[in-house]
Amino acid sequence: MSEAVYPRHALSAEGGCRCGGLRFRITGQPMMTSACHCAGCKRMTGAPFSTTLIVPADGFEVTKGQTQLGGLRGPDLHHHHCPDCLSWVFTRVAGVDAIVNVRAVLLDDARGFVPFIETCTSEKLPWVATPAEHSFETMPPVEVYQDLLADYAAHLSPEED
Repeated sequence: MSEAVYPRHALSAEGGCRCGGLRFRITGQPMMTSACHCAGCKRMTGAPFSTTLIVPADGFEVTKGQTQLGGLRGPDLHHHHCPDCLSWVFTRVAGVDAIVNVRAVLLDDARGFVPFIETCTSEKLPWVATPAEHSFETMPPVEVYQDLLADYAAHLSPEED
């Protein structure tokens, strides 16, 4: 285990899409942060990887606008986009109702975002490097998530008074 400390994200953090038509609020401490290097995420973001805050579903709300499903559609992944500018804002995974995967760089202030894990590194561009504590060539097996969540929680900065 490293000595790195990950910042607590401000509760009641807000963010939104590029055009401002879709806004959201996060009121729960993220459970983990990640960067994904898969081809699908790179294509949907137009970037070398996507950034994610895994947040409790009861600590996430859309405060303005409606979403449109887009990206790779399937029975398990529901990628929510702004219907106007088509920014990919968040993802819900079928059967995992307790969490929402929010695109971290869409926070109004994303400077505190640091990925704790990185996934699909087998698809990573050769010049990309992240400070992630844990790297996985594909998506991590479901059985390791509880340990990853506990490790992330152990690395959070102390709560401020």
